Amino acid sequence: MTPNYSSFEEAEVVFVADLFREEYAGGGELTTDALLQTTPYKTHCLKSSDLNVNLIQQGVQKTWVFFNFRAMDHNLIPAIIQNLYYFVVEYDYKFCQYRSLELHHRQTGKNCDCHEQQIGKIITTFYTGANHLFFMSEQQRLIYLTRFPFLDENSSVLSSVFDIKDLEFIESLRNSREGDNGKWAIVDGNSWIKGINEITDLLSKMDEPYELLGGLPYSDLLRTLSEFKGLAARPLGHDTCPRLVIEAKLLGLDLMINENVQHKDEEWFNLDLDGIEAYLLAGHERFWNQITSHIERLPTISGYTQAYNVMKSAYPWRESITSLLGFCDEVVVLDGGSDDGTYEELQKWAAEDTRLVVKQLKRDWNDKRFALFNGQQKAAARTLCTKEWCWQVDIDEVIHEADYEKVKVLLRQIPKQVKMLSLPVIEYWGGSEKVRVDINPWKWRLSRNDPHITHDVNANHRRYDEEGYLFSLGSDGDDYVHTDSYQIIPDTNFYTPELHQVRMQAMGGDVNSLKAYEDYMNKVVDQLPGVHHYSWFDLKRKVLSYKNFWSKHWASLYNKTIEDVAENNKFFDKPWSEVTDEEIDNIVVRMKEEMGGWVFHDRINFKKPTPWMKIHKGHPIIMNKWLEKHGSSK
Repeated sequence: MTPNYSSFEEAEVVFVADLFREEYAGGGELTTDALLQTTPYKTHCLKSSDLNVNLIQQGVQKTWVFFNFRAMDHNLIPAIIQNLYYFVVEYDYKFCQYRSLELHHRQTGKNCDCHEQQIGKIITTFYTGANHLFFMSEQQRLIYLTRFPFLDENSSVLSSVFDIKDLEFIESLRNSREGDNGKWAIVDGNSWIKGINEITDLLSKMDEPYELLGGLPYSDLLRTLSEFKGLAARPLGHDTCPRLVIEAKLLGLDLMINENVQHKDEEWFNLDLDGIEAYLLAGHERFWNQITSHIERLPTISGYTQAYNVMKSAYPWRESITSLLGFCDEVVVLDGGSDDGTYEELQKWAAEDTRLVVKQLKRDWNDKRFALFNGQQKAAARTLCTKEWCWQVDIDEVIHEADYEKVKVLLRQIPKQVKMLSLPVIEYWGGSEKVRVDINPWKWRLSRNDPHITHDVNANHRRYDEEGYLFSLGSDGDDYVHTDSYQIIPDTNFYTPELHQVRMQAMGGDVNSLKAYEDYMNKVVDQLPGVHHYSWFDLKRKVLSYKNFWSKHWASLYNKTIEDVAENNKFFDKPWSEVTDEEIDNIVVRMKEEMGGWVFHDRINFKKPTPWMKIHKGHPIIMNKWLEKHGSSK
């Protein structure tokens, strides 16, 4: 085995095949082994018959390559497609139940229609799910594409691949040839496709001497073959890139072949011998470049957010967009019809940085259901994203510069089946000193750019009023949902049930649980990329926004009428119209000093102060100027 051969646990790449060279030295197995000899990664060889669900689950972060897999349980194919990043090297015609169009006709008397049958659909579904599909010849690829044109984009011709030691051995045999025995060599075998009887009949009619060769080890076969005048190889069916024909040509033999030798007319095969050898050796590069491009890939990211009249707000909107530009390949900002100069300022910015895509979608913010525009604007912004992954932020969220590289590293580690990741949120309360414990410390953040993913009210909360207007029973209206069913997209989350229990115990006053939760969250924000959320950093701004905006927002979203009465004021025991500026200033001071957060579904209760934690990770550097102005709630 090669120096990079490894155990399954340590392997970065897994080769799956029915047989390997030490078990059977067929043409396919020799190509597989040649590729194995030059692997730049720790590689494990797995018999296809040994593949199972447990290995698939254990190997989700590995790169897999499937060669011949007749012995593999085909019931595993859906799990492979869903979970694994994999490549396929196609040696024959596996969409056909006989793996040969001619054998299909020979056995049934009918032309192969397996591409329309279950086996053809299963195999091509498997191939469609691959990162890349390698064929042995242009003719083989053409036959596949005629039936399955959708395989065109992610496929290419690899051809047979040779170990450099085998090529050096063949060259030494060629250089030592001083003559030949005047005979045609026919390499015997059990397969009908070789057409041995037809070849011997033809040579007999031509009165050409020949000899059958068979049962020889690989090196002995080449040595014996070098003594002959030529090779007669006239397969009865498509032979995708028969290695023996290439070896005979490199040995300097004449060739008697037919159209079923599918690589015979390819440009490389008609070069001089040095050119052929160079092409064959380049096969390693053609193959491993594809694998390397996946393993060392840098997935592309679209950041997206929305803005509306943020110029006159106290949001760190510039910092938010700047932080997205720190790691995203493009950033989409959708303006909702600002009239304060926001849109014009964004357009100027976009003219200076081509990665920034600024569009405007005006809304009637006096609409009865204007609160639903929040999710609809996010959904519209998302449709403008063109990269592989999407990172969504609200305009008051900022990504730390220390997390930029973490995002890229994380994307290369995400298992194939994961559609969405929830990542940590540091939400400040009244300044830098306190980080909230009373809310979930995560948010849906990073998702594949799948056209079936959008933002909307989820299926369980979707309702319509008597006029046919959509409203929500409880969700914020911007959940990540499937475009057809409105079912919530499953996410992968660091926030476990066990961690939730610790947080709930901390909320109940358990000091040890609070310390454990704080320690754990500090580790999380050090290891995973996330955001710093400044919505509750300036408490006075937030209280005023509840007075002037949020009450109307929730009424719109939940189909409620919220009158300005004491019962509907979550801050004061009086209507908002009776609350003075001095009272707002006083309650802000108390909120900052006595509380660690509050979820305003209920009126604030200073007799039940919420705990808070300290996150040691500092603010993003780009927030320094903003913090000078908004350093704490006044």
